[in-house]
Amino acid sequence: MPITAINLEGVRKSYGKNVVVDDLSFVVTPGECFGLLGPNGAGKSTVTRMILGIAPLDSGSINVFGEPVPARVRLARSRIGVVTQFDNLDSEFTVREGLIVFGRYFGMSARDIKAVTPSLLEFARLEDKVDARIATLSGGMRRRLSLARALINNPEMLVMDEPTTGLDPHARHLIWERLRSLLAKGKTILMTTHFMEEAERLCDRVCVLDDGRRIAEGRPRVLIQEQIGCNVVEVYGGNPRELRAIIGPYARHIEASGETLYCYTPHPEQVCLQLLGRSGLRLLQRPPNLEDVFLRLTGHEMER
Repeated sequence: MPITAINLEGVRKSYGKNVVVDDLSFVVTPGECFGLLGPNGAGKSTVTRMILGIAPLDSGSINVFGEPVPARVRLARSRIGVVTQFDNLDSEFTVREGLIVFGRYFGMSARDIKAVTPSLLEFARLEDKVDARIATLSGGMRRRLSLARALINNPEMLVMDEPTTGLDPHARHLIWERLRSLLAKGKTILMTTHFMEEAERLCDRVCVLDDGRRIAEGRPRVLIQEQIGCNVVEVYGGNPRELRAIIGPYARHIEASGETLYCYTPHPEQVCLQLLGRSGLRLLQRPPNLEDVFLRLTGHEMER
């Protein structure tokens, strides 16, 4: 039987009476990008902490590259690079010094660290910042440095917790491009995110969590087609009950969240035509996405 990158079976974790991970199972295969999706508090970070052996599990089992965690977590961790949600870079170091210190943490020789540093700097697009203090780097640069640092010992898998939180769109797209290049080289990536676009762009498969429970798993486009399968018209403003009566005949289903009605319809033009000229309304017609899957399955929007 081929060794999986990660295998969770029936994992449960509580803090007091608060269940944060509830009977969770999934498998990550080598070479894929697997996403844990959900709002803050859904249990995503707790799952990664258990996989890394930082937090104990109450029940169930975790195996990483065939090694049981936490019993043999050191062997598993030697094959993993970690990028935490909030960087723990030492701002007093230069970029070069930060890489050297982290390489030594993995027992690498000065010669080996020196040999890999140029390629890591090129990967992170920080060649011209090698002697700059980390404190002077922008948020996007620090994130790229965190990613380069996690690759210093050439791990087989990256575990990334909210890799682009707090970044501007340009920096986010640059991180995505770097991650795609790693996947093309055969790296395995486990990432947590609450950005649906990020998951759709990067992940081969996703596991959607809500309140610590798995509510869906599969390929993003397949989940979107299975759960939604038509276009979406967002309607802002107006009387929800009145609007439902008007557009209901053209909708497969309608979800309400706050002041917005989400109309899932194979006839978006008809929906917009019925609402044409009504004052106080704003309409947005778009393709379905993973956010719609989450709303459909839970009845509420993804909270960030």
